[in-house]
Amino acid sequence: PGNCQPSFFKFRQHGQSGRWISDLFPQLATHVDDIAFLHSMHSKSALHGPAMFMMNSGFTRPGFPSMGSWVTYGLGSLNDDLPAFVVLPDPRGLPPGGVSNWGAGFLPAEYQGTSLETSIDRPAITDLFPIEKRKIAGESEQESRDFLRALNANHASQRPGDSELEARIASYELAARLQLSAPEVTDVSKESAATESLYAIADPVLGLFGRQCLLARRLVERGVRFVQIYCGAENTTAKKIRPNWDSHEDLPRDHGYWGAVLDRGTSGLLTDLKQRGLLDSTLVICTTEFGRQPAAQGGRGRDHNAGAFTAWMCGGGVRGGVSYGATDDLGYEAVLHPTYCYDLHATALHLLGIDHEKLTYKHLGRRYRLTDIAGKIVPGILA
Repeated sequence: PGNCQPSFFKFRQHGQSGRWISDLFPQLATHVDDIAFLHSMHSKSALHGPAMFMMNSGFTRPGFPSMGSWVTYGLGSLNDDLPAFVVLPDPRGLPPGGVSNWGAGFLPAEYQGTSLETSIDRPAITDLFPIEKRKIAGESEQESRDFLRALNANHASQRPGDSELEARIASYELAARLQLSAPEVTDVSKESAATESLYAIADPVLGLFGRQCLLARRLVERGVRFVQIYCGAENTTAKKIRPNWDSHEDLPRDHGYWGAVLDRGTSGLLTDLKQRGLLDSTLVICTTEFGRQPAAQGGRGRDHNAGAFTAWMCGGGVRGGVSYGATDDLGYEAVLHPTYCYDLHATALHLLGIDHEKLTYKHLGRRYRLTDIAGKIVPGILA
């Protein structure tokens, strides 16, 4: 679909494994021996919304459970005072498709993701705390909660099997506990200067995503089962730099900006997890919803390409320094071991100790699963 455009950035081999990586990611390049690259990913859609839904839930339509919901449904929680599934959207806004990307679909509502607002100095859950003039303290507060719990229990007893009602009651009770636990987990001011520097927290450009990655480490450290970070938001009014990786007009400008953002935060996260002995027990997945065309668009941009893109996995039982699959010579289409999100999901669930064919939920007379009727564990990338 147009004249072929060579890469705007050089690729070089790194590490003992000699894996190729773009000069956009000089710090991430130091981790290649811990990373398994999937070079033959492809999608069923080249539209942001459907492709986002597919990567998150295995279906191109909204309304199906997200991967985080399936994982928490299968494994449960490790911390009663924090949500099992937390989402950290980009401070610039929500991704294409919005909150449906971390919805529970037809699973019980308690398994949907809880999003944290990360655009402020002290990340927070929206409306977690009551406004001052409505705040109740001390003994009266406990009496009020006990009375509310009794009302809720009576209300629920008359509506057995209503998962949304049960989830709402459970979320209110969790919110009360979160008023004590959330301020501590989101307070990054207690981190050392070295850790803040690792994530470039003070940098006005790199620090926003760096804070998301640091929060992810703090959440995982405290037993949150599944944390999802978004790098980039839905398209808004055109500015000098796009608010995401969707560079149709000027790829060197946009990816030059976003590459530095992703490089610093992600490499900081891998370094931090490894230093703390958490990487072996934490599976890190970095993926997008589709790739870009090898042909030029408007001279310096590229259009969507569902035919080929790369994802990578690290830690959590992954064999590092390896690659799986390949595209044609132009990077237009996956030709060696084409891999869908179903295979990525099947592999991730396997690493988490779950058989993707057995993690099912009956809905409308059918047993659904994250991998639909497909999915194979990717060979050669397991430690």
